[in-house]
Amino acid sequence: MAFDIEMIKSVYASMAKRVDKAQQLTGKPLTLSEKILYAHLWEETPSKAFERGVDYVDFAPDRVACQDATAQMALLQFMQAGKKKVAVPTTVHCDHLIQAKIGADKDLQAALNNSNEVFNFLESVSNKYGIGFWKPGAGIIHQVVLENYAFPGGMMIGTDSHTVNAGGLGMVAIGVGGADAVDVMAGMPWELKFPKLIGVKLTGKLSGWTAPKDVILKVAGILTVKGGTGSIVEYFGEGATAMSCTGKGTICNMGAEIGATTSTFGYDASMERYLRATDRDDVADAANEVKEYLTADAEVYANPEKYFDQVIEINLSELKPHLNGPFTPDLATPAGSEMTKKAKENDWPLEVEWGLIGSCTNSSYEDLSRAASIAQQALDNGLSTKAAFGINPGSEQVRYTAERDGILEVFEKLNARIFTNACGPCIGQWARYKDPKNAPKNSIVHSFNRNFAKRADGNPNTHAFVASPELVAAVAIAGRLDFNPVTDSLINKDGQEVRLEAPTGWELPPKGFDVKDAGYLEPLEDGSGVEVVVKEDSERLQLLTPFEPIGREIKGAKLLIKAYGKCTTDHISMAGPWLRYRGHLDNISNNCLIGAVNAFNKQTNFVKSQIDGEHDAVPKTQRAYKAAGIPTIVVGDHNYGEGSSREHAAMEPRHLGVVAVLVKSFARIHETNLKKQGMLGLTFANENDYDLIQEGDTFNFLDLDEFSPGKALTIEVVHQDGSKDVILANHTYNQGQIEWYDEGSALNLIKKHNA
Repeated sequence: MAFDIEMIKSVYASMAKRVDKAQQLTGKPLTLSEKILYAHLWEETPSKAFERGVDYVDFAPDRVACQDATAQMALLQFMQAGKKKVAVPTTVHCDHLIQAKIGADKDLQAALNNSNEVFNFLESVSNKYGIGFWKPGAGIIHQVVLENYAFPGGMMIGTDSHTVNAGGLGMVAIGVGGADAVDVMAGMPWELKFPKLIGVKLTGKLSGWTAPKDVILKVAGILTVKGGTGSIVEYFGEGATAMSCTGKGTICNMGAEIGATTSTFGYDASMERYLRATDRDDVADAANEVKEYLTADAEVYANPEKYFDQVIEINLSELKPHLNGPFTPDLATPAGSEMTKKAKENDWPLEVEWGLIGSCTNSSYEDLSRAASIAQQALDNGLSTKAAFGINPGSEQVRYTAERDGILEVFEKLNARIFTNACGPCIGQWARYKDPKNAPKNSIVHSFNRNFAKRADGNPNTHAFVASPELVAAVAIAGRLDFNPVTDSLINKDGQEVRLEAPTGWELPPKGFDVKDAGYLEPLEDGSGVEVVVKEDSERLQLLTPFEPIGREIKGAKLLIKAYGKCTTDHISMAGPWLRYRGHLDNISNNCLIGAVNAFNKQTNFVKSQIDGEHDAVPKTQRAYKAAGIPTIVVGDHNYGEGSSREHAAMEPRHLGVVAVLVKSFARIHETNLKKQGMLGLTFANENDYDLIQEGDTFNFLDLDEFSPGKALTIEVVHQDGSKDVILANHTYNQGQIEWYDEGSALNLIKKHNA
């Protein structure tokens, strides 16, 4: 039986009325995305048709999910909201603080030893406020959500950008910062600009070496890392319905890499099979009663150009296996001759040192079984892996079932290292090197979603390539980036030529799923007596002090850094070893912008202070500005803040005294996070004005006292030689968001309302 089944039935009970009203108001057939959005309005019954990409809309999500790295700050904020219990079903999942090093058991024990204080904090807060708690080792948040909580037609938010994985079960699931999660947990409306819609029509059928992962790798190459910004991507067509539920989840998961608000698929037989296989017959039965509301109207898919803002068509029968990368997930290259050509032209190392399978993107039973079929062929034909090989199962349920069915044994016979059911290398939790900064140039392949420089192992010279689990297995066996299993042969230990056959596997376990201890802890019905302890001298946790309003007068603000090129949330607030400080705002602020490239010297973590003219680390320089009472601004390039949803990338600059971030364009979640924390998130009205910014500049905001929706702000930029430029900065603040700014943060406003 499903968790929260009564809530799910309640959603379905009101769906027909709300969707029918939305169809009447819009006067047209609706996509699945629109049906879910209109069915989850805060006002309940729709009263107007919303304009995509323009209207800010208040929604009422059904549930919230938090992973342990982001949950710390989210729950520290929720503790200030003045609520006795969360208003919607909420879960916390401990998957980020486990480092992959030796193997599952020893790595898990090391995490329990090193992060016991944090795990105890999260468990006690969960108990106090009615939050479901998934223990360390229970699995990766998004796989666990898909197995237990996702349901067709639902809406959820999560404090991780890959919350979108639940689209594989027909949800609108959206990654957010912790402050957004606090809104929903506190029973407040959640605001989102009504998304644009991108339709992806999948024709044909996957076969051979081509996998669901290749669909999103192809889409990423088409749309790039920012092409989906502000949009929901909805997949449909015969190719979509023929695909497994977990395959759909893989595609939706990596939609975060194109900047999409989320991705989703219409309810179909594969979703019903997955629900029933994961002991949710009650959800499947309820969904079947309203199934016409859990997919788009037939007219939409018949004539998609009339109903989507953009339509992409991909013939799965012609799609080839891809390897995307390095350093960006949208650099799409088919395996084989094209990869060989690109690698040689760009001097990418052809020898592959590691193959890694897992992460929230590709760690399902189906993924492991298909990769294991390649591993078994290697064993049967006298082949060994030329690259090191690592596996992260997605959940304890997947791990236990895969072990029962002999899948993990196949990997182990091929000398693969089975890591904990956790994120591990995907988010930088990988003890690959003692000194990553000076590690050699090399290539790795993995089934993860992101491959930014230094992300997996901290080594800026690691060229990481993204592929399907089955292709990762093949490349790990071959040890070569230019290996194409479709056309190339390998030489076994006896000198014989061996050709790997296409992978096979199981959509679902033939003997069903099984698990002894899934790792879930139900919260107390009444947690009022639970005491949450945060030690004053803790290095890991720190109670929050509310931010003071920045105010309507900013004069004499100095430039902290002008970031050049790609500046993701990994660059602004690194993960890896810094994850240990995610619950301590002051300590983690020591990594603020240390990965951003300074436009004036092309170095990282080395900026000029306008106090003494010396160059030093970004956090140290900013702390000096703060101590002197000098406001600062950060200037950035396109798609600033892409990647993870981590709100630390907004909270750290805010904590250290940065008042504004001025860029060419923002990634959606980061822009929202800046707003929530009471900062100015601005874009150049003329992006060429980025080139006017000089190293010693001072900024005066001339009309901030007139800050209002739709009105650009005027900024005087004073250069060191006394010359000046006056530029315009656009913003997307509505009146409610301006209130966040005036109060100092959105949380301050919640507290004010609850006082």
